[in-house]
Amino acid sequence: MPDYREKLWPTPWAFIVTALVIPASILVLVPISLPAGIITAAVLYGGCVALLVLASPVVRVQNGELKAGPATISTHLVGEAVSFTKAEATQERGPRLDARAWLLIRGWIDPVVRVPIVDPTDPAPYWIISSRHPTELAAAINGSRTTNVG
Repeated sequence: MPDYREKLWPTPWAFIVTALVIPASILVLVPISLPAGIITAAVLYGGCVALLVLASPVVRVQNGELKAGPATISTHLVGEAVSFTKAEATQERGPRLDARAWLLIRGWIDPVVRVPIVDPTDPAPYWIISSRHPTELAAAINGSRTTNVG
């Protein structure tokens, strides 16, 4: 049975951008106390980094289940997964997006995988999942589907 695991880590620029809290904190607090500004800046940046890391979801295909962040579905309840990159991925996240779709997308990850839901009781017609390795994720989902069906 195919196994796949990917943690959707932020890109380095996300950590660089959040570093802007450092000079902002120091600038606001330096009239009161420079050490307080430095300590506050370090605590705020540490909190931002911790939130970025802790909020990074995991996408996993294992034992006939697809887990994307907080959501889990059996792979026998999904159709054929399709990967999209570049302009096609933008279309899937934008103009072609069904408002009922379940999304696990991250702005710093361009490619996506669309996973149709064949469960008639599920209100979502499909899932859109960000992935740095969309072809491998789609193959793992599709491979898990075939091993469950047979």
